[in-house]
Amino acid sequence: MKLYDVAVSGNCYKVRLLAALADIPLELAPVDMRAGEHKHPEFLQRNPWGEVPVLQDGDMTLRDSQAILVYLAAKHGRSEWWPADPAAQAKIVGWLSVAANELQHGPATARRADRFGIALDKTEPLRRAGRILALLEAHLAGCDWLVGSRPTLAECAVMPYVALAPEGGIDLAPYPSVLAWIDRIRALPGFVPMPGIPA
Repeated sequence: MKLYDVAVSGNCYKVRLLAALADIPLELAPVDMRAGEHKHPEFLQRNPWGEVPVLQDGDMTLRDSQAILVYLAAKHGRSEWWPADPAAQAKIVGWLSVAANELQHGPATARRADRFGIALDKTEPLRRAGRILALLEAHLAGCDWLVGSRPTLAECAVMPYVALAPEGGIDLAPYPSVLAWIDRIRALPGFVPMPGIPA
């Protein structure tokens, strides 16, 4: 399986993180976004959206980090990360939705402005970030993991853009339960860092 990847992308990192934690082999194929490689016709044949990550598994191609997480865990039988229980799956999907919505349009957008110098009004992303971080703090104040008694796909989907929030000018100090949760993930066997999320 080949992952078309950008090292500083939080969405790509979600997939690399799961692969490392769940011991799923992946071949990484770096994509040079600065050179516009993600908009070249060859890449657009894999993903017409012109975005990373993209997973190539034989004749099948998948885009979207959340979809790739589910696919990898299910295909490789990693039921500890993607339980068979419908209630657990539904709760995990709820967090995948948070990753694709509130986090993407909150901390991730604020980070894009500061880390990559993209001109945009950060007012709404910062408001969204404050709201989701407060909700996450309240949830994690009563438990160690987002769903159940161990880490799941929810951690892989949610943690990256939360941990990278300071790169968007967002202080995580007011969220001690969130910081403790990030540390628990970083302490997991097989954890891999990325720029902005140290080992």
